[in-house]
Amino acid sequence: MGTPLSTSARTPEPFEVEAAVPRVTLRNWFTHPYDSAIAAARTCYSPRLITPEEITDKQRLTIGAATYYGGHHTVYQHAHFEFGLENVSRQFVWSFLHAHPFYNSEQQSQRYVRQDRAVAYIPPASEKFGRRERAIYESAVARAWSRYRELTELLKPVARAILADIWHVSAMSHPKRAAKVERQAEKRAIEVARYVLPVAAGTTMVHTLSGIVLHRLWRMHAASDTPAEARAVVGEMVARVREADPQFFDRFEQAPLEELPEATHKPTLEGDEFAREFDARLEGRTSRLVDFSPRAPRVVAEAYRAVVGLTEAGCADAEALARLLDPARNPYRLQTLNVGVHAPMMRALQHAHYTFAKKLSHTADSQDQRHRMVPGSRPLLTLADTRTPDFITPMLIAADAQAREVYEQAMEEAWAAKNELLDRGVPAEFALYLLPNAKAIRLVESGSLLHLLHKWTMRTCFNAQEEIYQASMEELEQLRAAHPELGRWIGPPCHLRAGITTPICTEGSHFCGVKVWLDFPKTPRRI
Repeated sequence: MGTPLSTSARTPEPFEVEAAVPRVTLRNWFTHPYDSAIAAARTCYSPRLITPEEITDKQRLTIGAATYYGGHHTVYQHAHFEFGLENVSRQFVWSFLHAHPFYNSEQQSQRYVRQDRAVAYIPPASEKFGRRERAIYESAVARAWSRYRELTELLKPVARAILADIWHVSAMSHPKRAAKVERQAEKRAIEVARYVLPVAAGTTMVHTLSGIVLHRLWRMHAASDTPAEARAVVGEMVARVREADPQFFDRFEQAPLEELPEATHKPTLEGDEFAREFDARLEGRTSRLVDFSPRAPRVVAEAYRAVVGLTEAGCADAEALARLLDPARNPYRLQTLNVGVHAPMMRALQHAHYTFAKKLSHTADSQDQRHRMVPGSRPLLTLADTRTPDFITPMLIAADAQAREVYEQAMEEAWAAKNELLDRGVPAEFALYLLPNAKAIRLVESGSLLHLLHKWTMRTCFNAQEEIYQASMEELEQLRAAHPELGRWIGPPCHLRAGITTPICTEGSHFCGVKVWLDFPKTPRRI
């Protein structure tokens, strides 16, 4: 039994909420992006390489129109733009910026960066979001940050005790060893406490994309849960590119799509029913295999033989699979650089596909969606909202009664504030910013064995995010049941490398402290 919550725990000290005002800077870009695109188009029909300096205004007009309006957009993909994005919400990043595969981001981590300031997206003032609604919104944000601070302090000693046991730290241990445990305990505490922070929380990133993707983002800014924020941020990105080269946008009519097919599916208050139905299909799992290539081992073996020019008599299926997947026989499996799509024989794994239904928290799915070659159909939360609290509880919180009590109170507070705003007529787009990182996301995700192999190698490491690790382990278990001849060769880097090469662990100073390779997949993960 946990100790009763203190008075201060019931009424946490409030934070002062700071409005996250987006700031967009263009850090790096092509010198002549538009003329480079036209030169690339001309090169297709020229006996030599055409340079941007050769482009005439007539060519800018005629070739530009022919390529853009004709759908020949690869010429606009050469130019890339590196942006610095500050104070954008995590909801915007999850729902829009990272909802497609064609980008690269380095984003500030809530797992490892303590959130000492309550910086959050604040909806614009309107008839439906007046002073009273803003007060409700900001109070909810401030409470969430106070719960975050409270949980961080509650979880540090819990994490410290587990880590000290794993690393065999005692009063007699070297001070550096004890200090390392102390630092890791702090990181583990904030990693878990962040689940109570709202998805309105501001974040900062370096974000790089091609010119044609920026055109698409501007066209499709309304296709998310955050159309107002998307229009503002992407509008600034477009403005920065216009300053560098006005032609890149001004040569074309580029009106954003304001009415999207998804918008016709108005919320019908079925979110709670949908959640129950989806969860029933999971059958108690985080991730459930719902479809797969039934002849995957045979097809993969045949594809391998096609690459290397062997007959089945010369290389039976079992031998082909061993050559592909056994790390002792295939040095590609030991590479930390993901070279699968460049290795001719590894491309044979593209022909086996697996589909999973899964349920993760918003914060875990924000990391899961970065595996861009394993795409998912994720919900529009404005169409799948639940009136009742619907969240994931990390195991460090679930195992501690006092932390669990604070956590569940934070969930009740977040949903109560969100529902109050909805009842007052605030658009769901803005009310849902108050949802916590813990909000359950239900999705369907598919990938080829080649790209799942990379994901499962990275995410069965003990340093992986808790929920993605759990989902990956469940997926591997189901793969081994469906196709044992494939699943036997998959696991974290240390499992693959042990007895073959050094170092066994590729994490260096971030080694988890557990010799997972000795008994994978049976080694228990305690934190």
